[in-house]
Amino acid sequence: MKTATLLFVLGLAPLACGQYARAPRISFAEERAAATQAATAATKPASSVSQPQEAGATPTGKISPEKEAAIRKLLEIAGTRTNMEKVIAGMSENMKPMLAKMLPPGEYQDKLIALFFEKFQNKLKTDDLLDVTVSVYDKHFSKEDIDGLTQFYQTPLGKKVLSVLPQVLIESQTAGMKMGEEIGRQSMIEVLGEHPDLAKAMEAAARPKN
Repeated sequence: MKTATLLFVLGLAPLACGQYARAPRISFAEERAAATQAATAATKPASSVSQPQEAGATPTGKISPEKEAAIRKLLEIAGTRTNMEKVIAGMSENMKPMLAKMLPPGEYQDKLIALFFEKFQNKLKTDDLLDVTVSVYDKHFSKEDIDGLTQFYQTPLGKKVLSVLPQVLIESQTAGMKMGEEIGRQSMIEVLGEHPDLAKAMEAAARPKN
């Protein structure tokens, strides 16, 4: 296999990770964005909500032990570790077809893909992902924000957000994808109708070459 092809295949790993998080599983980034908006509105006046620029980490970039503990408590309440473990566990099923299509056909595929995922999942640790997530929360939220979110997630509405929001996001994304596909189809038909020269060029390009 050429080096460029191998690098491209390996590059599918983080891509598929993102796709998996957005498809049958909860999307952490979108969950946080939507839940934060609801939480801050429910727990404090709008004028008192800290802006992301003001809520970032300390000038030295080192998070205080108190704030780190608060963030980890929030992530525990939100079930972030469990969701990450589900993503990692199910990732191979989403990535296998992609890798199989990208790799040259052959009997070697099953063994190579199995070894790849064994190596990949051994390197992708939940604790490491949580550490990164803590840093991201520290950057965008103040200690006051974190405490407010923790409080909110323990209310009946907060618990409902954690329970229902994943399905809300999945349904919204599915509807958006269908809408985008239909608009894309219509747009292409209109462009080709308005530019017959491009339609002929596309047809010519699609013909098998001798």
